[in-house]
Amino acid sequence: MKAVDNDVNVREIITDDVELPVTQGNEIKPNGNKDQNGTTSPGLVSESGTRITKEFLLRHCKMNKLYVTPSLNDALYLHYKGFSVIENLDEYTGLRCLWLEVNGIHKIENLENQLELRCLFLQHNLIHTLENLQDLSKLNHLNVSNNYIKTIQNLSCLRELSTLQISHNTLESTSDIDHLSLCPSISVLDLSHNRLSDPQILTTLEQMPNLRVLNLMGNEVIKNIPHYRKTLIVQLSQLTYLDDRPVFPKDRACAEAWAAGGIEGEKRERELWETRERKKIQDSLDAMTAIRDKAVKKYDAEELQEREPDVADLSILEKDRSEEPASGNDLSESGSGDIHRACPSSEAVKGDSDIDSPIPSNKCTLWINDLPDLDDIPEHKELMKDDSRTLIEVLKSDD
Repeated sequence: MKAVDNDVNVREIITDDVELPVTQGNEIKPNGNKDQNGTTSPGLVSESGTRITKEFLLRHCKMNKLYVTPSLNDALYLHYKGFSVIENLDEYTGLRCLWLEVNGIHKIENLENQLELRCLFLQHNLIHTLENLQDLSKLNHLNVSNNYIKTIQNLSCLRELSTLQISHNTLESTSDIDHLSLCPSISVLDLSHNRLSDPQILTTLEQMPNLRVLNLMGNEVIKNIPHYRKTLIVQLSQLTYLDDRPVFPKDRACAEAWAAGGIEGEKRERELWETRERKKIQDSLDAMTAIRDKAVKKYDAEELQEREPDVADLSILEKDRSEEPASGNDLSESGSGDIHRACPSSEAVKGDSDIDSPIPSNKCTLWINDLPDLDDIPEHKELMKDDSRTLIEVLKSDD
């Protein structure tokens, strides 16, 4: 923002998107040059306030990376601009969401070409009447909170309207909201922080078959309805959210029991719900325990199956060890050539060499304990005396 003071004490305030009026003393004058016909240049501020011009909309679309072709835009952000009139939106026929909150708009108008509009945000303006909405047949969300609306009207034509936010207005009596009975499609209704005080408003709310979310906080009617929450839950059968918290099935069951049997009926119903809830928790714990036990049994079975081959091998090994002495006697008595070759007699050894063998001659089966020590072999002793001679040389010298 830039401020410049000239010689006549005029301050011109220029913002990024709009240009506000030039003031001199207490007088508001048009900001901008005039053409030859004396009209204000397009896009500048006129005497009636900041205006929505086609040039401004084009520049706004470029700055916000929207489509330059108006009909291609499905959303338009015109909030916090200081506009006083809704205008020059004829070419924006494809709009589905229009943000106009926090401006100075006094009247809902010039929206007859927005046939595809679904959401209209007009909160924080200066609107006094709900009007000129008959062309918005597809509108399902309307927010007119923080305005000066005294009566709900002209909404029955909106057959698809599901959400109406009209908090912080000046609604007072039952007659001010009677029109809601002609809007069966509304499922979310925010009437908070108005001036409603008559408990008869429940008669109107009961005629809204799809009402599921209701907010009446900040109204005197809350204090004027005995057992406020229970009463509304009983009378509005489809309600799932009241004021600042949900309506749970337990809340509805207890409220209906209270309506039927008083405090004792509500107490019995609450005890039944608590018993069912404890049983549900216990069933969940039992199911979890069963899952754990099943997993433990499966693990033990897999571990036992992995151990079975090792046990079988161990039993076979023990059986072989018990049969070793008998197999040795069989081998000593057998006359096979392989056994003789593997275990020659001492006489055969003497025939080949005159070396005295420390192995007993009567042994046919050779065990590890029957092998002689190296110190008992003469060749090894002689080799140890002379390290320069190898075993081959020693054997050759003996030959």
